[in-house]
Amino acid sequence: MLTYSDFEKADDRAKFVLSAISTYKNSDEYRMAEIADEYDAQRNVTIQQTVRKLYTASGAVTEDPTVANNKIACNLFNRLNTQRCMYSLGNGVTFIDPYEAAKGAVDETKELLGRHFDHVLREAGYYALIHGCSYLFWDLDRVHVFTMREFVPLVDEYDGSLRAGIRFWQLDSNRPMNAVLYEQDGYTTYQTGTNGGLVETKPKTAYKVTYVYTEADDDALDVIEENYSSLPIVRMYGSRLKQSTLVGMREAIDSYDLIQSGFANDLSDCAQIFWLVENYGGMDDEDLAEFLEKLKLNHVANVDTASGGHVEPYTQEIPHEARKAYLDDIRARIYEDFGALDVHTVAAGATNDHIDAAYQPLDENAADFEHWVSDAIVQLLALQGIEDTPVFKRQRISNQKEQVEMLVQEAAWLDEATILRKLPNLSPDEVQAILTANENEEMARMGISQQPQEGLE
Repeated sequence: MLTYSDFEKADDRAKFVLSAISTYKNSDEYRMAEIADEYDAQRNVTIQQTVRKLYTASGAVTEDPTVANNKIACNLFNRLNTQRCMYSLGNGVTFIDPYEAAKGAVDETKELLGRHFDHVLREAGYYALIHGCSYLFWDLDRVHVFTMREFVPLVDEYDGSLRAGIRFWQLDSNRPMNAVLYEQDGYTTYQTGTNGGLVETKPKTAYKVTYVYTEADDDALDVIEENYSSLPIVRMYGSRLKQSTLVGMREAIDSYDLIQSGFANDLSDCAQIFWLVENYGGMDDEDLAEFLEKLKLNHVANVDTASGGHVEPYTQEIPHEARKAYLDDIRARIYEDFGALDVHTVAAGATNDHIDAAYQPLDENAADFEHWVSDAIVQLLALQGIEDTPVFKRQRISNQKEQVEMLVQEAAWLDEATILRKLPNLSPDEVQAILTANENEEMARMGISQQPQEGLE
């Protein structure tokens, strides 16, 4: 992989950009991101390449056209990563105390990041999990997400920091390629030229450009160009390992899918049926192979009963219970290794203590995930000279009846606002609405009007 030092040494930047993209697309990191996207789309790469074969009478290996070849892919990879991402980011992030937010306090940092920031953050967090890393680009007043399949990082050879980067995209391999080179002091755009190489389509431009116009005409009187204190692109990792969650999980998913597919194939073509052929000693192996092939294709056997010939099928029961037990075992293993919550293991009516215990592995992994998400957000805010820390609100199920019963027992020592905030079936907006309605009702009961009196300022 090319580095920032290689970029500084390059004489032809357009040529370097094309070379960096080509080198990156051949890297292990890029290939893993491609495979992860396939599994995320429920397309198991391994079983798609599986072909059922047979040995001919001569011993040659060939594809068996007579058997079923079902390819059943599970959705575990998408399901588990969605759970980890939404557990931490499903409710978005805030930068003020939740109780202050319930009172209607304005989250100024959140407003600065834009109203779509929570959606963008979930997208970046999900790609950080399945690819191992994603990139957040601060574009003046909004955030864009770059995935590992569209962004080439140019890192410092000494400390590994991100010094520059190249975003690239094209509709398909036959269409022109577009690329943007991001540096600390601006960005430059490129596009495929007539000779197949990249040509510069827009010279280096500052990230913040202000045009000053006169009232008399539309011509710009002055152009003010500004940049940020550092490259306005930050990395977001999905975990301490800084690698795709598919690593280590792929083999288990492949095994799960192959067992499912094999089970379906056995049910489809009854591969467990075999025949005993009697009084056909004059047939050699080639004749027997041809005889059985016709039998499987036509389901009809020509038997010479006069000479005592006889063909009898025997069936072997498909080991359903053994395969089901294996599938259940490997599914549980995948959930355990990933640190996810399998809701099927939480019994109906379980106490909150049991539910908390089931959430423990998910909580541990969420803490690691939130650390890297928080680190990326802090770097993003630093570009704007802001020091703040995001607050996460995790999504989890609970025994609401038990929570309410406990709250009733504690009600004598709590104020009304605290009781309402702790009720599990009320949202912060509903809490604030109830508090406001109760306050208005109390003021009306005491004869206090909220309308300004006539003649008073």
